[in-house]
Amino acid sequence: MHSDDAEQPTGSQPAGRRRAERGPAAVPDPGGDGPADVPQDSAGAGAEDGQSAPPRWKLVGPGLVVAATGIGAGDLVATLVAGSRYGYALLWAAVAGVIIKIVLVEGAGRWTLATGHSIFEGWRRVGRWTSWYFGPYIMVWGFVYGATAMSASALPLAALVPQLPVLGDVGWIADMPFIVYAILSGLIGAGLVWVGRYHALEKIVAVLVGLMFLTVVGAAVVTLPNLGEVLGGLVPRIPEGGLVYTLSIAGGVGGTITLAAYGYWLKEKGWSTPRWMRVMRIDNAMAYVISGIFVIAMLVVGAELLYSSSIAIDEGDRGLLDLAEVLASRYGTAFSWMFLIGFWASSFSSVLGVWNGVSVMFADFWGHVRGKAEEHPDRRIGGKYYRFYVLWLTFPPMLLLLLGRPVQVIIAYGVLGAFFMPFLAITLLVLMNSRHMPEKWRNGPVLNIALGVVTLLFVVLGANQLIEAFSG
Repeated sequence: MHSDDAEQPTGSQPAGRRRAERGPAAVPDPGGDGPADVPQDSAGAGAEDGQSAPPRWKLVGPGLVVAATGIGAGDLVATLVAGSRYGYALLWAAVAGVIIKIVLVEGAGRWTLATGHSIFEGWRRVGRWTSWYFGPYIMVWGFVYGATAMSASALPLAALVPQLPVLGDVGWIADMPFIVYAILSGLIGAGLVWVGRYHALEKIVAVLVGLMFLTVVGAAVVTLPNLGEVLGGLVPRIPEGGLVYTLSIAGGVGGTITLAAYGYWLKEKGWSTPRWMRVMRIDNAMAYVISGIFVIAMLVVGAELLYSSSIAIDEGDRGLLDLAEVLASRYGTAFSWMFLIGFWASSFSSVLGVWNGVSVMFADFWGHVRGKAEEHPDRRIGGKYYRFYVLWLTFPPMLLLLLGRPVQVIIAYGVLGAFFMPFLAITLLVLMNSRHMPEKWRNGPVLNIALGVVTLLFVVLGANQLIEAFSG
C-alpha cells in the first residue's frame, strides 16, 4: 500500500504537496510528543495541495462503513426488544446514542487528520499499558466475535433459503445445516476483504445499507406508527426498573471496536490532512444519522407490532426471526422474506467491516510490536499481518461453532470487552487535550464536557458488563 511518511492517497501528487505535508512529520520528537506541529491549518491547505476548490463530501464514505459495521443484528434486536418492553419511552435514548457515536468517532477521525497518526499510535503515546490491554483484547475478541458474526449472518439465510421457490425445492439445499451457512458467511467475507481494497468494501457496504434501509425502515412504515406517541418518546424519561436498559440503548447500540477503525478508513479513502476535517465531520454525522434511522425504525416496529400486542420475542439474534414470523402473519410471506434479506444485510455488513477494519487495527498493533515503521506496508490494509488476522477471524472461531463456547473464553471476552468502550472514551479524552494534538484541533470546553459524559456512561456500562460476565 503506502510507504510514504505522510499518509497520502495513491496516485501522483505534486512534490510541493508532499514536502508541505511531510516536512516536520519526518522529524522524530525525542520527548515522545509526536508531530504536534506537523499539520498545516486548513486555511492554507488549498494552496499546499495545489487545489483551489475545497474537498466535497459524498454520501458513501468511511462514516457509512463504520456506522453500518457497528449496527449489527444484535443492535437491531436490542432496540426491537426495547420497543416491545417500553413502547416509545426509550426513543430519546436511541437518539442520544447517535449523538454519542458522533462524538466518539469524530474524535478518532480528528486525531488521524490532525496528527497524521493512527489511533493505535495515539494510544501508544498515552502509555505502554494501552498495548498490554489492547493486544490480549483484540485476540480474544476476534476469536469469539468471529463465531458470533458468522452465526448472525447465517440465521436469516437458514430461515429464508428453504422457503424460496426453486432453491427450497432442492433437497440438499433445503436440508443444509445451519453451520454450513455460518462457515460460508465467514469464508465469503474473508474472500471479499482478503486483498484489502477499501473502495470495493465501500461500494459493497453501500449496497447492503440500501437493502437495510428498504427493509428495516419499510417495516416501520407499514406499521403506521402513532406520530404523537413517537414525538412523546423524545422526552427523556427512564421507565421503572429500566435504568441499565436505558444506558445500554444509549451507549451499547453500535458501540464496538470498529468505531476506532474510522481513522484507518479515512486514510484509505485518501482523506489524510486537516484539509478534510470539515468533510470528515459531515461524513461522520450523516452516517450516524442514517444508522439512527435504522435504530429508531426497529424501536417503532417493536412498539407498534410487539408492545401493543404483548408479543414476546427472543432477546438474542433469533429475535429477528421471531419478528419475521410476526411480519409474515400480518403482511404476508413476501414481506417477511424482504425483512430477512435486510436482517442478512445488517449482519453481513458487520462481517465485512470487522474483517477489514479490525484486521488493519491488528496489523498496526503487531507491526509496532515487530518494530516496523508506522508507514510500513505490513502495518496497512492488505499486508501480511492484516491477512493473518482475517484468517484468525475466520478459521479458529469455526471451532466455537462446532464445539460450543468454553466458559473461560466467554468470561475473558466479557471482561476484556467491558473495558474497551471506556478505554476508547478515556484515551480520546486524554489525546484530544494532550500536547500530542496540534493546538488548533484540541477539544474545547463543550467537547470536553460531551466526551466526559460519554466516558462516564461507558464506565457505568462497562461495570455492568463486568458483573454480567462473572454472574452469567
